[in-house]
Amino acid sequence: MKVDLTVLAIPAFVGAMAAEYAWQKRNPAIGERAGDYEFADTMASLSMGVGSLLAPYISATVLSPLTPRTGRCAKAVMGLSLGAAAVATAGDVLRRHRGSGLGEAGSLSSSSSGPGPDADGDTGAAVPPALRRITGGSAVTAVASTVVMVSALWSAQTASSRLFRTSPLDLGSGPLAYAVGILGWDLIYYCNHRLAHESRWLWAMHVVHHSSERYNLSTALRQPVAEALTIYVPYGLLSLLGVRPAIVMDARAINLIYQFWVHTEAVRSIGPLEKVLNSPSHHRVHHGSNRRYLDRNHGSILIIWDRLFGTYEPEREDVVYGLTTNIDTFNPLRIATHEWVAIGRDIFRAQTWRDRTGYLVRGPGWAGARRA
Repeated sequence: MKVDLTVLAIPAFVGAMAAEYAWQKRNPAIGERAGDYEFADTMASLSMGVGSLLAPYISATVLSPLTPRTGRCAKAVMGLSLGAAAVATAGDVLRRHRGSGLGEAGSLSSSSSGPGPDADGDTGAAVPPALRRITGGSAVTAVASTVVMVSALWSAQTASSRLFRTSPLDLGSGPLAYAVGILGWDLIYYCNHRLAHESRWLWAMHVVHHSSERYNLSTALRQPVAEALTIYVPYGLLSLLGVRPAIVMDARAINLIYQFWVHTEAVRSIGPLEKVLNSPSHHRVHHGSNRRYLDRNHGSILIIWDRLFGTYEPEREDVVYGLTTNIDTFNPLRIATHEWVAIGRDIFRAQTWRDRTGYLVRGPGWAGARRA
């Protein structure tokens, strides 16, 4: 069995964090510094790191029976999704019918004072709470089961091992194969990282990494645990180019290992190399909640993708780390699930399938504006 290079790198990660902590003690700041270690925050990051290592094995076991075409429970989940969608749609029709009947005998007239439509157009006074709950719960069930099925199918169909078997190419195991694998992974990573900031479905997975208001090497280990519940530009495309699955795995590990060291305030600049390589300065910008820093610098090893595609921003002002609305918790379970819960809440309250779809796939900013 091939060993994951990120696992082999764990002792180096721990040693680097110890060295950074020692540097901070030798170079104390006046007042509190965002890069300083805080016990609860660090423990939350480390627990998320451990969770990210275990998650692929757990998700494979859980999702395998639910995968369309091959899973033994797939038809049942599909039936649940379709049935729940039908119930939610029927509930929407009933809600619209009751809402349009406000002017009928025995109800408030349209000129009367009283509750009006909410942000989603629902007329609260006309709709029984039970109908709201049934419709909302059915909508959440339909969307959640669809997300699981689509994610499982996408993962199975785009796996490197599967695509490599269909490719007529084989670059072997030499330098060319590694060069294509590492460079290709870096480009695809840029695309997926950018998408993770532009689609709430992917953001729900990625937000974990941005949830800390600290910025040190432990932050690098605050990794997502729900990657199996997303769709993305498949890294398996590299295998269609002839990159062997084992090398794709190594490219992933090299990419992750490189990302570790850029999560620090101890290194201010790497000089001229910053024109090509991602650096602590570039990545501090990426973790900033400052308005000018939002959704910038998505690169991993190379910063040239951001320069080419218009998402580059230099570090010009002090970085405020964390989310635009922080969740104020060190509970790993809440860190991992808070955005999924928020999506479920929005879908529950939405009145149309257009809005429900928007709350899932459109940007986090759209959801906030639509909810306001």
